[in-house]
Amino acid sequence: MTSSADDGSTPSTYTLRRAIERGGFYPDLVHHTVTEALDGREPTHQIVHVDTHFDMEEVHRHITVVVLAEEVIVVAHLDDHDLEADDDGGAGETGTVARISTEVVPVSRVQSLILSEVHRSPEQFHPERGLAEVTLNLNWTGGARFETAPVHCGDPDCMADHGDSGTFVPEDIMLRIAATAEGDTAVEEARAFVRALRRACIRHAR
Repeated sequence: MTSSADDGSTPSTYTLRRAIERGGFYPDLVHHTVTEALDGREPTHQIVHVDTHFDMEEVHRHITVVVLAEEVIVVAHLDDHDLEADDDGGAGETGTVARISTEVVPVSRVQSLILSEVHRSPEQFHPERGLAEVTLNLNWTGGARFETAPVHCGDPDCMADHGDSGTFVPEDIMLRIAATAEGDTAVEEARAFVRALRRACIRHAR
């Protein structure tokens, strides 16, 4: 178990702060906002996911924090952008602004929880070996993503249109955590979060 900090914080709150600091994206702002949303609840498990993507010559980063605390899940998402002088409401100012949103979801509202794991060299599987990556799909509103793909008959020379097939993927949050990008610790935290949330969902379903 991780030891508590000198400021008297409990091991669980200290672990949450360390995970947010490891993300490295406005950690003070993110930690303050998540703590406010927790409203005194004790966090037990968390996922901290930083996503980076490139748009032409610009680099955009986003951070998503998902925390399990007692009977609720706290979800926080932050992104930033450069404020241009002609932006509406910018009042001629330039610089960087960050927008952070939070949602507090009762565990009893969770409708679907899907964890997909990617294993290296499955023929050499061992329970103690780390995963290459995990993908988490968490749904509580009933919303879903519809994925379609053309249907193929198997004949490489066939030019006929066989239509499309599709599947509904429940999704309020979809997070992909890869060990190569975020480290083995982040992957293991995601697995521990899912295990704890599954147990909490079962308790609330009784």
